[in-house]
Amino acid sequence: MIRVLVADDSPTARALLVALLSAEPGIQVVGEARDGREAVEMTARLGPDVVTMDVHMPTLDGLEATKEIMTRSPRPIIIVSTTTKINDVELSLEAIRAGAVLALPKPRGPEVLPHDAEQRHLVNMVKAMAQVKLVRRHGTPTSSPVVATPLPRARLARPIRLVAIAASTGGPAALLTILAALPKQFPVPILVVQHIARGFTQGLAHWLGGGTPLRVAVASLGEVARAGTVYVAPDDHHLGIQVSADGVMRLLIDSRPAVGSFRPSATHLFRSAASAMGSSTIGVILTGMGDDGVDGLRDLFAAGGHVLAQDEATSVIFGMPAEAVRAGVVHGVLPISQIANQLVELTS
Repeated sequence: MIRVLVADDSPTARALLVALLSAEPGIQVVGEARDGREAVEMTARLGPDVVTMDVHMPTLDGLEATKEIMTRSPRPIIIVSTTTKINDVELSLEAIRAGAVLALPKPRGPEVLPHDAEQRHLVNMVKAMAQVKLVRRHGTPTSSPVVATPLPRARLARPIRLVAIAASTGGPAALLTILAALPKQFPVPILVVQHIARGFTQGLAHWLGGGTPLRVAVASLGEVARAGTVYVAPDDHHLGIQVSADGVMRLLIDSRPAVGSFRPSATHLFRSAASAMGSSTIGVILTGMGDDGVDGLRDLFAAGGHVLAQDEATSVIFGMPAEAVRAGVVHGVLPISQIANQLVELTS
């Protein structure tokens, strides 16, 4: 039985979440907190497997409550945000940076269909996050981490012209760590696929942009991909790249079917980079559940691209990177703190 604590200052929202979760076999709501201070106290006292946390609450907001819980009694925290306004998304992402595992929009009211996709997704994520081991801050990996030495710069087939990065659960904080450590004059464009709730992408780009000297923007169809700029895949669209006859790189945005249930898809991004740029690409696979990206990395690896993966010890979920390592398509496995330095080295 998965034991959940629901923290929300709105009686209506709290009642909806409690009803939604309690109706699911295998989930038990063990407590309801009306503010962040209660959430901290009840988490320590009740020991839930998962906490759902509102961000705007009296006494102590969701960000500060997350910080205290991750210090006193760490466990998976899912931020549940009322709106997708940029300021609210940024507050949610700061909570992820503080240790929460992901952010989701609050489910709509009881008037929606009983099988509403957002409601189902929230329930599924509660189940999945209950299994997360918080190895990033607490404990040790359950198995020995895979360690690989990155290829030396001299072995790259030709100069790097593009970096493609993909991430899922835990990705926003990992992305910020990388981007914050890159120089403003980073010599190539960076394309990013981050699995995140619909409506959160613009806020994600704004939040990332505030923590790096690079320009960060949501990608637009046909836009020229420029050095020193990070392009984030837009909501519900794949992101790719094409090269014109004169060598100009332009962004491709399309709404073709999801790849393995994902749109945007990491596999789509890596395949596009492999096709257009081949060995001039660095692919980076970061923390996340599942195996999105692995099939695309096979193409990129075969095309001579260079592939890096985040290590287990610094991943919130060592799923996507682990699958890439198992597939034999990774040149180097690195802690998140070392990936930026490696990117600088490989593009210099």
